[in-house]
Amino acid sequence: MRKTWKKVCAALLVSVALAGPAGAVDLGVITGSEKGTYYQFGLNLQQLGKQKGFEVTVHPSKGSIENVQAVYERAGVQLGIVQSDVLAFVVRIQSDPVLKRIAKKTRMVFPLYNEEVHILGKPEIAGFDDLADRRVAIGREGSGTYLTARLLFNVSEVAPREMVPIDTDEALAALKAGRIDAMFYVAGYPVKLLTEGVTEADRLVLVPITHKSIIEFYPRAEIPAKTYRWQTKAVETVAVKSVLVSFDFRRNDCDNVGRFAKVVVDNMPWLVRNGHPKWKSVDLDYRLRGWEQYDCVRKYLGKAGDGPKAARSSTSANPVMDAIKQALGD
Repeated sequence: MRKTWKKVCAALLVSVALAGPAGAVDLGVITGSEKGTYYQFGLNLQQLGKQKGFEVTVHPSKGSIENVQAVYERAGVQLGIVQSDVLAFVVRIQSDPVLKRIAKKTRMVFPLYNEEVHILGKPEIAGFDDLADRRVAIGREGSGTYLTARLLFNVSEVAPREMVPIDTDEALAALKAGRIDAMFYVAGYPVKLLTEGVTEADRLVLVPITHKSIIEFYPRAEIPAKTYRWQTKAVETVAVKSVLVSFDFRRNDCDNVGRFAKVVVDNMPWLVRNGHPKWKSVDLDYRLRGWEQYDCVRKYLGKAGDGPKAARSSTSANPVMDAIKQALGD
């Protein structure tokens, strides 16, 4: 009898161990392509969360536009990483009632890092103006790359022959095969796809962005020489800031997001040592113009503030994408 009881106790202990930390908090973060920097950041947050009592589920996605809407309406997704120009676009289109509600309920948790605009193209494309009358992949609809590429062409008044809305993996294959002339990818360097998927033998180059109208709209940036083995010179470009956002929760998720934010602040040295290289450039105190930090986060950081209370709503399959396409003239 005693032996049987010991076996039962041992089995229970194993079950508890396999179940993970007692009282672990579930959080979902929606990121981007599995080869992109957003997804790697999500995995880093997942690893950190495991040590601190959080079960973080990392969701891949098509990118920033999908992420804004997912945080707004998808169950189990409390956090998302998006480009700041997508957030700015959502805020500015106040004539659309759905976007107005989304903007009202989207909250910044932290600013993260600069995402450089990578344009990979054939060697004869020497600058942004040379994209005129070319076939250019601009990212799949729903991605931040798609929106940024469209905005850059809009601002610069450079008109490609065709803007091809395909994802980055497909775009790279098409570029190597000669079916397109260039491709956009907005992500913090080093980008895994360009590190692993491009070699010197492909004879492709990063295209500099120095167009006057673009650099008045986006901050300048540089991709240093040898960021990629096949890239011999530093390349001038522009960047957007990536942002960790949440919905304006008022109950348990408010506290859970706030507690997790405190874990991130307290463990930044661990993330810098063990995470993606871009963690080294993250400034959690960066003041992103037009956006205030979520009050549930401020509370746990000792900077409490008040926030509005409102319910979620949605009227279409992808209202963000619909409004953006309308605003860009589609």
